[in-house]
Amino acid sequence: MAHTAPTPPRMRSWLFAPGDSEKKMGKAIASPADIALLDLEDSVSPENKPAARAMVAEQIAASDNAARLWVRINPISTADCISDLAAIIPARPGGVFLPKAEGAADITQLHHYLTALEAANGIPQGRTLIAALVTETAAAMFRTGEYAGNYPGKTRLVAMSWGAEDLSSALGAREQRGPDGEYSHTYEMARSLCLIGASAAGVAPIETVQPEFRDLEALERRAKSVRAQGFRGMLAIHPAQVDPINAAFTPSAEELAHARAVVQAFADHPGAGVVALDGAMLDRPHLALAQRLLAEASAAQVK
Repeated sequence: MAHTAPTPPRMRSWLFAPGDSEKKMGKAIASPADIALLDLEDSVSPENKPAARAMVAEQIAASDNAARLWVRINPISTADCISDLAAIIPARPGGVFLPKAEGAADITQLHHYLTALEAANGIPQGRTLIAALVTETAAAMFRTGEYAGNYPGKTRLVAMSWGAEDLSSALGAREQRGPDGEYSHTYEMARSLCLIGASAAGVAPIETVQPEFRDLEALERRAKSVRAQGFRGMLAIHPAQVDPINAAFTPSAEELAHARAVVQAFADHPGAGVVALDGAMLDRPHLALAQRLLAEASAAQVK
């Protein structure tokens, strides 16, 4: 019998930790990150993967808040993916992070694996959520719109992110950024396709990592910029990045006050398509944005 997927946790900050390092996983779990992302893919060498699976499962099983412990598994096309899932799902992680996703068919395949493993371990159907990295191969770039469709596993999908490193490797590109430090066109396109695809699918778009983990001022600027563009969270590779990310993706008191004023202005003029507020003319899309901000802030307080 199918069950409704659980309400996802807050998703402002996702902190990676190598699955073969008990120390780094412990730091990620103890950090203020909304999601501690225990990694079985790129940060773990092939020979260390079996030991890492056992270590990750142990960390999750020992946690009193496993819903915020997620696992980046290996790509769906690999045998490692099945081995990852068989090892970690009995421990009941909050979700799995699928790298190198190439469309809705990959989500469906992962959904079927999860369904079987949940049934085998007495876990409610649909409990294990999914986030997907959707721009890491050339083929993936053409399929970011597929996640909006109606397909098995759609209700598990709660977030989509993008990545520049694997994409540049797939393209044979020697650089991702220009002299000003900004991503070149191909990678800005990947970011945009992730944002648009996630919006169409009704899931959270999550910004990719900033490798320069010591430059927290640059991180703060970037996090605020992508939030203004519509992103709902960001990946992190070092605990020091978590606080700036959380701050950037938390609405300020001023933002909330303005949103309440927008809602009130429309409430004061029922049926109006346009209202004036603080010298600016606002139309219905401004109302929808304000209502969404307030709803998200309210949901965050409940969590």
